[in-house]
Amino acid sequence: MNNAPTFSRQDTLKFFRTLNTRVNNYFKENNIQKTGNWKLHLKAIVMFTIFLTPYFLILTLNLPVWLYLLLSIVIGVGMAGVGMNVMHDGNHGSYSNRSWLNKFMGGSIYILAGNVYNWQVQHNVLHHTYTNIHGHDEDLDAGRIIRFTKEAQWYRFHKFQHYYSVFLYGLLTFNWAITTDFKQMKSYLKRKLSYGEPQSPARLWTVLVITKVIYISIWLVLPMIIGIAWWKVLLGFFIMHYTAGLILSIVFQLAHVVEDTTNPIPDENGEIENTWAIHQLYTTANFAPKNKIVNWFTGGLNHQIEHHIFPNISHVHYGKIAEIVKATAKECNLPYHEFDTMRGAVIAHFKHLKELGMNPALTV
Repeated sequence: MNNAPTFSRQDTLKFFRTLNTRVNNYFKENNIQKTGNWKLHLKAIVMFTIFLTPYFLILTLNLPVWLYLLLSIVIGVGMAGVGMNVMHDGNHGSYSNRSWLNKFMGGSIYILAGNVYNWQVQHNVLHHTYTNIHGHDEDLDAGRIIRFTKEAQWYRFHKFQHYYSVFLYGLLTFNWAITTDFKQMKSYLKRKLSYGEPQSPARLWTVLVITKVIYISIWLVLPMIIGIAWWKVLLGFFIMHYTAGLILSIVFQLAHVVEDTTNPIPDENGEIENTWAIHQLYTTANFAPKNKIVNWFTGGLNHQIEHHIFPNISHVHYGKIAEIVKATAKECNLPYHEFDTMRGAVIAHFKHLKELGMNPALTV
């Protein structure tokens, strides 16, 4: 689906003003801050424990291969958990009302194989501003191998993408570690993109190279130095990343690449039909909103609508403000895409991939 109905400026103002007022009143009446609270701080401890404890066990104990590989999977689960719950809020400035703590938690991306500058440009700027717009939102760009929109070029092998895509999803963070960050930084600096205060290219490249060296030293060099066989280290590294990449990719795709969401096409002036807030409703979907495990582990990313409209509010509050957003959207006759279960969202995603993989001439 590419286009959404156009709403008048009056309709847009009514929705966003009403929603803002109601959400602000919620925080004021309950005397709570929009940033994270003790629940988030406790979750951060749990996620870092899941992520780092298996690593230290691997370094200090002589483990059988099966247990070594099992712990590598656990590290990947923790890696995804830190990314969705801690790093994500930190780089949105919603983890804490203290800027230094947001930067510190946002900086956890360096031990997840990423880079703060690249992530903030791709996610905060490109994804949140140009959500689901082909050629602008890089979350829709998987090269030629996967076709996420009807605007992307079609190849015959796309007929099978609903089968093979899930195997490629696991390569997300592995690519971060070895190639993506370098390509992105070169591209973003050339396009003069930034989030917040612009930084000198020399400083950004220096930080990227140094953090990559430290990352490789921690996860590959150190285990080999203490005597772990090189093939076990490389295999465990790949399994760790594949686990994290698979989790993160699926969570991301369920929120935007499903049949109900739209891919608006800019006009000749580069403008889209609806204003930003309305655009987010048409291009985003929630899933499993009542599932406590999904809510807790995904860092509220299953409440993607709330996150996109209020990216500076911590995910620990999304469950409550979702009721406000949903009711306000209904009052204004606006869509609120939501899958009751994660299973339903997964089925919808791969069904949509199958449709996009058809010959465009045959696609309805």
